[in-house]
Amino acid sequence: MVMLAVAVVFAALAALMPLGRTVGGAFVAVLGLYVWFAFRQERVAARTDHGAIYDKSLALQEVDAALIPETTNGQPLVVPLLIALGGLVLVVLGGRFLVEGAVSLARALGIAETVIGLTIVAVGTSMPELVTSAVAGLRRQGDVAFGNIVGSNIYNILGIGGFTALIAPGVVPFVIVSFDNLVMIGVSAALLLVAWTGFRISRLEGLALLAGYAVYVYLIWP
Repeated sequence: MVMLAVAVVFAALAALMPLGRTVGGAFVAVLGLYVWFAFRQERVAARTDHGAIYDKSLALQEVDAALIPETTNGQPLVVPLLIALGGLVLVVLGGRFLVEGAVSLARALGIAETVIGLTIVAVGTSMPELVTSAVAGLRRQGDVAFGNIVGSNIYNILGIGGFTALIAPGVVPFVIVSFDNLVMIGVSAALLLVAWTGFRISRLEGLALLAGYAVYVYLIWP
């Protein structure tokens, strides 16, 4: 429900006004409140039983053994700190190369940059989420798979959208406001309905979602 509400609010604001620093700051603040509320719920649940975050951490450890916490035994933090900084640098450089390559590809093929952003860039940045959810699904860890999808959508709108508006305020293109934002709301509602039926997503429903995405790409591709 939070994912659907966030999508509706984003679409409404994008249609009514530019995404300036005020809107960006509000998005980031709402994201902070959402995270605080989620952890508050976790603390309440932990009083009687292990909460969702605890269960998800165990599930993630089964998906990837590298996620199991290790004791440092007093070892210096220089090496992990350098690894983290190196990873951050690679992420920034990778994002820059992805944007530059996508823009060059759009110009070479004569395709609108908006379409490239909605397809190639969007799919490229979602690959880590695809791998995580697929592996979690194969391991029967539906909470991780579904939580990763919903959490990413919430963070993409409030976090990435908010910080982008703070750093580089701008107007959402009319073509996105008039079509793609409405599709985003419809897909969010569809995912909610699909998940509500039996509290699972069947293979047939998954195929229907994939077919829907194929139709969407066909409609926006020039």
